[in-house]
Amino acid sequence: MLKQVIVVRIDLKMSCGKISAQVAHASLESYLRSDPRIREMWRNTGAKKVVLRAESLEELVMLRKAAEERGMNVVTIIDAGLTEVEPGTVTCIGVGPDDENKIDNVFGKLKLL
Repeated sequence: MLKQVIVVRIDLKMSCGKISAQVAHASLESYLRSDPRIREMWRNTGAKKVVLRAESLEELVMLRKAAEERGMNVVTIIDAGLTEVEPGTVTCIGVGPDDENKIDNVFGKLKLL
């Protein structure tokens, strides 16, 4: 089974609308940068995605590194700073779609957003 995860920093105290926009950016960018065969399989099996929380930038960076070391497709979303956060703020990462077990090995202990 395939899945995609998006991990959002909660220390930024973004509004629900801002978080939703950042999650959409991460999901789309991660999808677009993945292998076309994986994208098709993921879409044909329900396009499972889960949104998780990171307590800080440091935790997000650590998670990104762990996913990259395991060969996962990872994107970092950096905000333009036009609304709630400063320009250049890292808000979230998008990972996958990839094998669910592989993703769970890195992200399985995180709490849902």
